[in-house]
Amino acid sequence: MSDAATPFPGERVSSYDITARQDSDYYAVFTDIPAADREAWDRAKSYVDEVAAQMADAWDRAEYPLEAARRMGEMDLVVDGVQHPSLTSLSPLAAGLVNMEISRGDGSLGTILAVQGGLALRTLALFGSPAQQEKWLTALADGSVLGSFALTEPDHGSDSVSLETVARRDGDSWVIRGAKKWIGNGASGGITFVWARVDDEGAAEHGAVRCFLVEQETPGYTGSVIRGKASLRAIHQAHIVLDDVRVPLDAVLPGTKSFKDASTVLYATRSGVAWSALGHATACYEASLAYATQRVQFGKPLAKFQMVQERLTHMLEDLTAMQLYCRRMADLETAGELRPTQASLAKFHNTRAARRIASTARDLLGGNGILLENGVIQHMADIEAIHTYEGTESVQALLLGRDITGMSAFA
Repeated sequence: MSDAATPFPGERVSSYDITARQDSDYYAVFTDIPAADREAWDRAKSYVDEVAAQMADAWDRAEYPLEAARRMGEMDLVVDGVQHPSLTSLSPLAAGLVNMEISRGDGSLGTILAVQGGLALRTLALFGSPAQQEKWLTALADGSVLGSFALTEPDHGSDSVSLETVARRDGDSWVIRGAKKWIGNGASGGITFVWARVDDEGAAEHGAVRCFLVEQETPGYTGSVIRGKASLRAIHQAHIVLDDVRVPLDAVLPGTKSFKDASTVLYATRSGVAWSALGHATACYEASLAYATQRVQFGKPLAKFQMVQERLTHMLEDLTAMQLYCRRMADLETAGELRPTQASLAKFHNTRAARRIASTARDLLGGNGILLENGVIQHMADIEAIHTYEGTESVQALLLGRDITGMSAFA
């Protein structure tokens, strides 16, 4: 057991030195990383080290440090593999490693990346007009403007295709009315990509689902931070009310024509959730290994007890499977062969495995497992959020079931 150094204000200090990184990749899944991909991974490690103390304090206080979100953009870490001439190109493997490393450091940071890059930036890059992209794309990528993706509604989560938010034409404007919930960055003062159903009787696009770029200071837009969260406490999600929000006709993203376009974005981010789960699980495993080798009970290190060795082995089994899922998924995506349901399977497997690893880690650390300074309980709480978002376990199972049987169980 090492002596704890004097902490910075708000910094958590554990007595257990986590130096087990080299033992986490048991099958050497990530030893042959190309130099460019490793550079991005190393940059993510540097970023996490820089903001770790700040994020630990923010999670404890349930505060959202916007400067940390912007710093992620400054370090060119939010592009999430989105391909566009104006953006730094990251391979699927590099984007996954960045996601993994950031989530390994802090789950709220991982969600910032998922929202800013995976959802907002990707929506604009895929579907925005040249003028919209020229104005906002670089600003989202460098973090100078925070972006959000508003699809989920108070009464429509898993059945988001049933969204009730509507947009109607009124002269030279669109008028948007409705509500959204659980929207990361929705109260950050930036921009929101609002998915709404067109309400225009007689028009060809009546009933179609389209996306609208809304600046958050627009009259009628109210984003209220959701309080009382026990997970992802260092990023704010918002409950948004859209009370006849008036935007110009060119606020619609021209590439959006139906709900399938929203699904395209969500399919892409599911692979990111699988990588994020791997990052959380890696942190829990490393904390457990460090604790077991350094904590002495009954006159010997915990690691000498058979039950502890068995638990570590079960954790490593799950962790290695998660790594293999992610590496193969990146290879398929690089080859242009990744199917949406393959991303769903990786998300389905990895968040479930991460929950098992976190639960075992929490138990292995005993009473110390509930201390924030040891990290496990925070990762355990944050895993609960990623297990749900971008498609719950049940929804992923139904998507996969439809794919493998050819029959839909959806209503």
